[in-house]
Amino acid sequence: MPTVEDARRRMDDALEAVRREFASVRTGKATPALLDTVRVDAYGSKMPLNQVATVSTPEATLIMVQPFDKTLIGEVEKAILTSDLGLNPANDGNVIRVPIPPLNEERRKEYAKLLHKMAEEGKVSVRHARRVVREELHKKVKEHEIGEDDARRREDGLDKLTHEYSDKIDELMKTKEEEVMAI
Repeated sequence: MPTVEDARRRMDDALEAVRREFASVRTGKATPALLDTVRVDAYGSKMPLNQVATVSTPEATLIMVQPFDKTLIGEVEKAILTSDLGLNPANDGNVIRVPIPPLNEERRKEYAKLLHKMAEEGKVSVRHARRVVREELHKKVKEHEIGEDDARRREDGLDKLTHEYSDKIDELMKTKEEEVMAI
């Protein structure tokens, strides 16, 4: 029987997914997670950048990418250039330096909108987790497997949990939005 704990697990997954998505949104500061969405044509398939190269941030405005295999340096550079991150990598033959330009106001606002959309998708996942468990509870009541009072108590706990996770997502979004909007 689905419980509040089942819902909590699903909501934890939704929260973690939102965290991962937020990490891929660019702020004015360099982070290796910024390149997590980049896929490189390597060895006959599209591979995540972090599987073909070491990604580091020696400075707050610079990402360094060092391919494990030097023959892939051109492909790695091309993948970063063609990603929709708006970055211009510089290749010196051994490493690729990716300077992170400061965001202009218009771009910051676009990213803020994107964050709101991602947060809303996270909240939809949280509400979906609640709905699945609620439907199961209602089914159990109809089949007389649990009492209405017990179902009501569980539903109240479920609602509290839903609000708790929605608030956590809002908090994450607010923090990330402040990072993006900071000059």
